[in-house]
Amino acid sequence: MAEKEHLNLIFIGHVDHGKSTTVGRILYETGALSEQQLRKLKEEAEKLGKATFEFAFTMDTLKEERERGVTIDLSHKEFHTQKYYFTIIDAPGHRDFVKNMITGASQADAAVLVCSAKEGVQAQTKEHAFLAKVLGVNQLIVAINKMDAVNFDRLKFEETKMALSNLLKNIGYKIENIPFIPISGYVGSNIKERSKDMPWYSGPTLLEAFDKLVPPVKPIDKPLRLPIQDVFSITGHGTVPVGRVETGVLKVNDTVIFMPSGAKGEVKSIEMHHQPLQQAIPGDNIGFNVKNVDKKDIKRGEVVGPVNNPPKVAAEFTAQIVVLDHPTAIGKGYTPVFHIHTAQVACTITDILEKKDPKTGQVLQKNPDFIKSGDVAVVKVKPLKPVVVEKFQDFPPLGRFAIRDMGQTVAAGVVLDVVPKA
Repeated sequence: MAEKEHLNLIFIGHVDHGKSTTVGRILYETGALSEQQLRKLKEEAEKLGKATFEFAFTMDTLKEERERGVTIDLSHKEFHTQKYYFTIIDAPGHRDFVKNMITGASQADAAVLVCSAKEGVQAQTKEHAFLAKVLGVNQLIVAINKMDAVNFDRLKFEETKMALSNLLKNIGYKIENIPFIPISGYVGSNIKERSKDMPWYSGPTLLEAFDKLVPPVKPIDKPLRLPIQDVFSITGHGTVPVGRVETGVLKVNDTVIFMPSGAKGEVKSIEMHHQPLQQAIPGDNIGFNVKNVDKKDIKRGEVVGPVNNPPKVAAEFTAQIVVLDHPTAIGKGYTPVFHIHTAQVACTITDILEKKDPKTGQVLQKNPDFIKSGDVAVVKVKPLKPVVVEKFQDFPPLGRFAIRDMGQTVAAGVVLDVVPKA
């Protein structure tokens, strides 16, 4: 049997709209979660007097939800449909999913926006949808959840669908390509089986919609870019960097350069899941042995590329950012930590060029003095130490970032332009 193609899915939407429940139900319906595990979760939930949350226990390890007695940790985050193999990127209704979404080794190929028919569109619904768009997640499925809580009322569904359609259209999604599916994660309606309670709905079930997604094209034709996650020194093997190929191809015997350090070396061997490879392609998480490179010369956050097309080290860059959550306001001179691919580096926002309307992308104001939560802006950024940054257009995984401060993700963005270091 041929190996199924793989996609990364992210579940987004407001914290109380039933993402965990929906995910738990998907895992159960696809056989990734057993009847027995389900029973155990149900018992756990009932003990807490939260019987409706049994599926929610399957996912979030989130503090805020845990404190409300909503969730325990299960490691099942993978499932198969008839056509594909999926990994769920953890995306709780929480700011830090942003960081995972941007800097994790896994970029979402598609997002499932979960919105409750009972509560309707909320602030986080808008925020998450907008963020998915800004960060280049172009495939979207909308699951209108909790249909059981509104007696499977078609009008409630149409009302929520209308509100979401307008929202998504304003953000820039083409809504004719987006399925809107009325579901109940709790009861299991329209997840795998068609719901008898909603004879008025004739579109796909959630799992059928997953099988209509398009897997990502592997950017093999682009120059090699491989951000380093870790470096080991292994006896008999010398220096072994570990990371995920984002673009291009890495072959045994290639001479590569590490930036920003400038260290060069020859690739002696490549390994993935303890199997030797002759070459590695985008999406492969590998370890590789390099000759003539000392472990102390390179570290996490370096990016590997071909000697004739080295990764760009930025003197400064221009970026479009979304301010998610900042207690005051962001002005010139603000110096938080940028998480970009595997690097973490303090950077100063030296200039705010313009503020944009998040709904239309039109310029609202040139050179504002500051920006605050909810704003979209184009800014100039100066890294305080050497770091590889590429244009989002050329190398998406090396051109998106999260801005962290005070223990949370305060903003996220994409790189529009880079001024390389001389």
